[in-house]
Amino acid sequence: MKRVTAIVRPEKMEPLKDALFAADVSGMTISQVHGCGAQHGWSEYVRGTEVMLNMVPKVKFEIVVDDGAVDALVDIIVAAARTGEVGDGKIFVAPIEEVVRIRTGERGAAAV
Repeated sequence: MKRVTAIVRPEKMEPLKDALFAADVSGMTISQVHGCGAQHGWSEYVRGTEVMLNMVPKVKFEIVVDDGAVDALVDIIVAAARTGEVGDGKIFVAPIEEVVRIRTGERGAAAV
């Protein structure tokens, strides 16, 4: 199993969520996050002094899927979240050692 973490623009949250539901993704965790990357933030003036704000709001999706579904999932995320401009986000894929469903005690793929 793999955990696919996608960090995308806030305005892409609903289109991406709809695309994932249409692809029958069984579950996801969505978080509001802040960070900086190639965008480097922007400048604002506070009381006459220029201040660099480099923490840009983003949305983080976390999805756990079987190994065979990773490429299709990444393709869905890219298609739904891409604008072609700096700041579209990143996708990270990491292995998952074990999954346990708390309610039933199921383990592995059955718990996802």
